Amino acid sequence: MSDNPLPEYPRPQLVRDSYLNLNGRWEYAIRDYAPETYDGEILVPYSPEAPLSGVNRQLLPGETLWYRRRFDLPDDFADGRVILHFGAVDQTCRVWVNDDEVGGHTGGYLPFSFDVTDALRPSENVLVVAVRDDTGNGSRGKQRLRRGGIWYTAQSGIWQTVWTERVPEVHVERLTLTPLLGDSCVEVTVHAPTGEAHVEISAGGEAVARVTVPAERPVRVPLPEVRAWSPEDPFLYDVAVSLGADRVRSYFGMRSFSVGPDADGVPRLLLNGRPYFHAGVLDQGYWPDGLYTPPSDEAMIHDIATMKRLGFTMLRKHIKIEPLRWYHHCDRLGMLVWQDMVNGGEPYRPWVITTPAFLPFVRMDDRRHRRFGRADAAGRTAFEAETRATIEHLRNVVSLAVWVPFNEGWGQFDAARIAAEVARLDPTRTVDHASGWHDQRAGDLRSLHVYFRRFRPPRPDGRVLVLSEYGGYSLRVEGHVRGEKEFGYRRYRTADALGEAFARLHEEQIIPAVARGLSATVYTQVSDVEDEINGLLTYDRAVLKLPEDLVRSITERLRFA
Repeated sequence: MSDNPLPEYPRPQLVRDSYLNLNGRWEYAIRDYAPETYDGEILVPYSPEAPLSGVNRQLLPGETLWYRRRFDLPDDFADGRVILHFGAVDQTCRVWVNDDEVGGHTGGYLPFSFDVTDALRPSENVLVVAVRDDTGNGSRGKQRLRRGGIWYTAQSGIWQTVWTERVPEVHVERLTLTPLLGDSCVEVTVHAPTGEAHVEISAGGEAVARVTVPAERPVRVPLPEVRAWSPEDPFLYDVAVSLGADRVRSYFGMRSFSVGPDADGVPRLLLNGRPYFHAGVLDQGYWPDGLYTPPSDEAMIHDIATMKRLGFTMLRKHIKIEPLRWYHHCDRLGMLVWQDMVNGGEPYRPWVITTPAFLPFVRMDDRRHRRFGRADAAGRTAFEAETRATIEHLRNVVSLAVWVPFNEGWGQFDAARIAAEVARLDPTRTVDHASGWHDQRAGDLRSLHVYFRRFRPPRPDGRVLVLSEYGGYSLRVEGHVRGEKEFGYRRYRTADALGEAFARLHEEQIIPAVARGLSATVYTQVSDVEDEINGLLTYDRAVLKLPEDLVRSITERLRFA
């Protein structure tokens, strides 16, 4: 592994030329206090639990992980302000530059930044980060200190790119680019303290629109001969914005997501106003060498491109928020995304969480917070704040089609109210309010998980019917497994047996259901993860367990006539 991991620009939808990547070898120590000496080196942005970090040590609750790195700024950083960015740090951190505390952050999945200009020296700057990962009622995804089954190795600390950029005193803080396909225009909002921004939009290298946009004011920009974005034609428009001395680049795609009836009156997911079947795969986003952090940009591309080559049109990003480059690759390669919010709350009560898997008629009112492990009001408030922040963080992602606030009752509460709030914050996408079970009859989708019984489409209830998890058929491929334990929903001993079962499942249950209202599927899953060996790919991504032609023969039929 290079000493310069993940060197690519980390924020593809707001690009500046002034950029310094701080990934690489840092010092680290695990102490209750600020250390005078450090224990060794860690390769950032890999968590200490990840093999690529070089540490291979689990940070435990109550412990503090300290990082230190020295750096010099490029000569062209001399003017303006310097912003220090962290892609994600799990879970709570404090940050010092040259012994000045510049800020802190809580929450392991979202980016944050600080203006560190006043703390900098001309050279030999020292950056120190202290991290605790006690989690508690906070967001945790599928991490567990005792891994097993569907729960994976816990990770902590810095796990996305650390970087700095120089900006003018007055600069673009963010952009909001909202495609309005039906009106053949894009709504542009330049978020800045003051001023007017000049915006140029290009298609295929040729300018198609130029406009002046006052700061913080949405302006609709008409586009000639609009070319719509879709998985089959993932066309992207380029955007250049200048505000005073500041210059940024971005992009958008012209598409719309909604629900509506097909020619027979059946509720369907619509892409660009037409019924479009979402043939998806569950994507955990774990790696054997990097855990939460992909080993390279190429590794992210490989997963997306492989699923697309197999004929899938959607990935459900499961209980995790990826680096922005992952979404960028979905945008440009043409892969729809369903985005889960990250779960939290108290330890889950098995009788609440697992009973509906075997007794699908069981449904509980999630306003009874204690039953769902959500009695703590502060934890509920934090989840809602992170939900709002996630929507803003990913608002411009072209491929993001569906928000999924809750999964299988994990930390679920007030799902009907939360779904309404998500729809209010982002009316341009659809909402799967409770994926799997404990349906509160809300949101746009009737969302089912079926693993241990035959799938039979239920009676229509006015919402779009989706099978948001199914399959999970497992095959152990020797030489490509993590350990001796095995988890899967149905186990097969040979690739031929797995292929026959995969084909039979779809031929007998899934494909016939499309005509009876089924509008999306999410097969479990992209790859094996640790003890869970039900991926289409092995954990190391070296082996595709099913013949490509077989999978494509199925996915080609998961579509509307």
